[in-house]
Amino acid sequence: MSSSNTETGVVVDVAMPQMGVSVAEGTVVEWKKQVGDWIEADEIIASISTDKIDTDVESPATGRVTEIVVEVGSTVEVGTVMARIATDAKPGEAHASESDSAASKGTSEADVAMESEGHAGELQGDTADTHAGTAQRGTPAARRSGSRRYSPVVMRIAAEHEIDLEQVEGTGRGGRVRKQDVLAYMENGGGGTEPPMHIESPYRPDAPAAPRKPKSRLGRPEEAAAPQEAAAPAPAPAPVAAVDMPAGSSGPLSRMRQSIGRHMKASLDTAATCTTIVEVDMTRVEALRKQQGLTGLAYIARATVEALAEHPQLNATLEGETFTTYEGVHLGVAVSLGQGGLIVPVIRDAQDLSVEGLAKRIKDIARRARANQLTPDEVQGGSFTITNPGGYGSILATPVINQPQVAILDTEAVVKRPVVVTDELGNDSIAIRSMMYLCMSWDHRALDGALAAQFLSSLRKKLETWPI
Repeated sequence: MSSSNTETGVVVDVAMPQMGVSVAEGTVVEWKKQVGDWIEADEIIASISTDKIDTDVESPATGRVTEIVVEVGSTVEVGTVMARIATDAKPGEAHASESDSAASKGTSEADVAMESEGHAGELQGDTADTHAGTAQRGTPAARRSGSRRYSPVVMRIAAEHEIDLEQVEGTGRGGRVRKQDVLAYMENGGGGTEPPMHIESPYRPDAPAAPRKPKSRLGRPEEAAAPQEAAAPAPAPAPVAAVDMPAGSSGPLSRMRQSIGRHMKASLDTAATCTTIVEVDMTRVEALRKQQGLTGLAYIARATVEALAEHPQLNATLEGETFTTYEGVHLGVAVSLGQGGLIVPVIRDAQDLSVEGLAKRIKDIARRARANQLTPDEVQGGSFTITNPGGYGSILATPVINQPQVAILDTEAVVKRPVVVTDELGNDSIAIRSMMYLCMSWDHRALDGALAAQFLSSLRKKLETWPI
């Protein structure tokens, strides 16, 4: 939100909001208010759509809408001014109506509607030649008809690969076909498949194990008694192409990659980033998760929550010179959307959830992230983040901090290898164990290396001594 003083008073800008680190642009689907309308602060002024989230935009101030800059159907970059609101106006004051405005230009309301519809069609790339019968996105007729809507990027991919979009199953709101749906359709040779996500870590897939009734680490009978859905270990995800370009070609980065790049570079420029790494014996957790049919990430998340309770300085944010710690753990879990980039949904008050509860929530937010069903509140306000590229087989990494948080935990692949183990009598031997590296990047402005090491040591101990 920004404001400026004009001859008529104070004007507040309504901008295209940021909805995740890889969201670079959004499309205006509908204006709930028009020029001359009165609007209250936090009242919905517009509906927008991005590759990851469809949401409503709330007014940043109370006043009268003086200008709509971005028309319905237009796609603009994050931060672009979409409308302006005069905050010194008063309810009931006389103002130019939409019909008067149209008449002053020598056009009728019908002409204005037809002109807007034409623009929407051009932006959408939806013509009789390319996709006959598809309603233009953003027009009132399209929104009322319930016809399938396609974003410009979806139309472009479909045209390049000669795909009939009527054959693609949409997972977006109202069945809308998203970019991920088209890419999945192409990969599957005519059937949809889900893109990979950072939620499971085995280096190679294990055979599914018969689930048994899980036992809550916190002893919560209401969660332990709830029926649990078996989660067999996921197969190793397919490789993700960084850019959709053939070998030997060159060109600018996509807007999505530019957006991610800006955020990552800003984090590195802002934080005094350091990385601390510990090695963890995951043998006990691996045995337990196979018995219970849960993911390894659920156990790591639960242990992380407990370790953060012991070291609250890491469950914090640093904005400028303001350091804030939180009573609740608002745990971000990075989810890969393939060529759609990544997004970090937040599990609020994760400390109140058992392993079983966390497994269920992680599965839910990952599913809804892929289906473009997350709300804006679910992708902001995190106090600590976990990312899990180990599902792709990596064994070591230095993650970039998710600003304004002060630390991010990276979980790597679980790999069986020979290690030295010591029994209760102090005798050493070599054994095959399931080992994993935990890599944590942290902000040296807020933390010191000793605290980072203490936190990771606490986390390691919880995972290596997990009761079976």
